[in-house]
Amino acid sequence: MRLTLEYLHLAAIAALLLLAGASGAHAAGVSVTDGWFRALPPAVPSGGYFMLRNDGDAPVTLTEVQSPGCGSMMMHKSGPGGMEHVAALTVPAGGVQAFAPGGYHLMCMESRLKVGASVPVTLTFQDGAKVTAPFQVRSATGK
Repeated sequence: MRLTLEYLHLAAIAALLLLAGASGAHAAGVSVTDGWFRALPPAVPSGGYFMLRNDGDAPVTLTEVQSPGCGSMMMHKSGPGGMEHVAALTVPAGGVQAFAPGGYHLMCMESRLKVGASVPVTLTFQDGAKVTAPFQVRSATGK
């Protein structure tokens, strides 16, 4: 198949429309909103924050997070005893879980984040369902 400039142009527009439609990513009653990263130097893990809402009729369990902006990514929870790794997080039916500074958050290791950019983050649930949403990249001050 010979690729023409017109075909490439249409493919680029289609890809942009798909990304634009993912701003409030929804799949099986789950939505991800307000996603952002606090970009730090690549040698320092960057934090990721968002709201995870389950409008479904059953609980959902988040088991994996990935982004091309990170060499690897994991879930953590900050608390009085320090930070701990979270292997899975269940959100009840009708529930909301905030990932925010000082609580649950994502840790982006080997960051390739650029302030002002947007990067996709894919959340994978125990049942295999996936939700991808754009995360804005902010400075170390969160702006």
